[in-house]
Amino acid sequence: MREKQIEHKLVQAVKAEGGICPKLVSPGTDGMPDRMVLLPDAHIGFVEVKAPGQKPRPIQERRHAQLRDLGFQVSVLDNPEQIPGIIREVSENG
Repeated sequence: MREKQIEHKLVQAVKAEGGICPKLVSPGTDGMPDRMVLLPDAHIGFVEVKAPGQKPRPIQERRHAQLRDLGFQVSVLDNPEQIPGIIREVSENG
């Protein structure tokens, strides 16, 4: 399965939960996650989408750590089966 297909499944799953999952574009800030997960009741998380088996680049790892240090949830998604767990984590903790 390709990264784009996994990303589409994430967007649809978040929408089914009443949220939105905008593409995160941040010129001048390298390593930002691909998507924000915005769920009802002001829950927010970030998701880096990868093709199956792929890992974040070092700059992405550093940016993810920075966001986590600020208290945000950051997930790396490379398998559609992870999506329900990511949504659950955001809705409980984000």
